[in-house]
Amino acid sequence: MNTYTVMAHWDGDAKVWWAQSDDVKGLVAEADTIEALVDDLTHLVPELLELNHQIVAGRNAIKISVIANRIEEVLVTA
Repeated sequence: MNTYTVMAHWDGDAKVWWAQSDDVKGLVAEADTIEALVDDLTHLVPELLELNHQIVAGRNAIKISVIANRIEEVLVTA
């Protein structure tokens, strides 16, 4: 079973999570929460893999590894 890695990043200015992947050509996704993004990815990734001829629908099971990165700026006070 193939595992496809997706990187999820937090955009603090836009207040959205966005995703990209070197494994899934053409992946563009964003959502308000990480949970909503993962839900979207469970539909988008298989569709894109099929369109890119990387899998055949009904014949492949895949895993999606979502690695999330969120950086917050914190003011340190004395």
